[in-house]
Amino acid sequence: MAEPLSASELLGHDNIIDADGHILEPPDVWEKYIDPAFRERAVRIRLNADGKEYLELDGRPSRFFNIKAFASLGGMGRSASEIVTSIKTRTYTEAAPFGAMDPKERIALLDQEGLRAAILYPSIGLVWECETEDPALADAYARAYNRWIVDFCSDTHGRLVPIAHIALTSGEQAATELERAVRAGCKGAFLAPFTITTKAHAHPDYDPFWAAAQDLDVPVGIHPMAEHPSKRVYQRFTDIKWADWYQTMLGAQGPQQAFYILFQYGLFDKFPRLKIVLLESGAGWIGAALDRMDATYGTALGHSVRLKEKPSFYFQRQCWISGDPDETALAHIVEHVGNDRFFWATDYPHFDHPGNYIEALHNLVRPLSDTARKNLLGDSVAKVYGLA
Repeated sequence: MAEPLSASELLGHDNIIDADGHILEPPDVWEKYIDPAFRERAVRIRLNADGKEYLELDGRPSRFFNIKAFASLGGMGRSASEIVTSIKTRTYTEAAPFGAMDPKERIALLDQEGLRAAILYPSIGLVWECETEDPALADAYARAYNRWIVDFCSDTHGRLVPIAHIALTSGEQAATELERAVRAGCKGAFLAPFTITTKAHAHPDYDPFWAAAQDLDVPVGIHPMAEHPSKRVYQRFTDIKWADWYQTMLGAQGPQQAFYILFQYGLFDKFPRLKIVLLESGAGWIGAALDRMDATYGTALGHSVRLKEKPSFYFQRQCWISGDPDETALAHIVEHVGNDRFFWATDYPHFDHPGNYIEALHNLVRPLSDTARKNLLGDSVAKVYGLA
């Protein structure tokens, strides 16, 4: 039986880049990399009296996350029964699939799939921020991860791309860490869809951070994260802890809210060279969203928006969005919105997407023009992140 074609062979392009892959952080990342003053409060995986793993944050068990569930984070391509078995029988580390914790394995996976590079985001790092209330500790957790991800990617000749986690505790602190992380090797930053202060992402208090991102010429992504149960928009209903599918379906709402508020505050006129990237929230909705944004901007409602032009003007100048390979409707809006505004991503190795993303990617880009196809596959992300 013939070996399946790699992405580069199947798609006829040698600049295919995963805009949002993930790693599973080794359990000792924060203990090793955190500032000494915070070491006793580091993120850890502990064993309880029954010998079962749990996630520890600031010296106490996480209130919301069972570390056994993290055994499912490497579940891409597995059936529901296989994931359940993994959760019951394997530790977090044992459940990590090929390429999830080892950079050499990840490079081998890229070679196997015909991908030039992968931009990397965390897994455990997507959960701690929603229940960390101490700004100094949040900054320390982010710094520790940023130090580690730079080391993780350091010997991969640019094929694994580190992105800094920034906790928006204060504009000055966020700017300082962004500058430090970029000097160390990070190619951009990502934010949670919420803030520890509850001030909007584009609040003037955060201007030092946005100014630093503009001056450094690095993109800032908004990535879905675990959100505090009291602040999720779908918490209007009770008794839905079991409704995993429903909660996943609404996971894009947090990033969308953070995205809209950037326009409300007029961020793009204030920082006209700033680059914003929306991640893991789907992309097919952006066409309808821009139509709605422009239409309401032209009404009395638009008087509160601190922008000189329609929102779509700024999106086409300063924003990009990552789509999933299995979005069958996405190809129909790419040219309408702008064929250089879209990326694609694997989400590897997380379980909420199937493992046949190369095949799905082929189906996604097949209807596109040659320029749009190459842009979506990797040319646009390479340009935005300075990987060209």
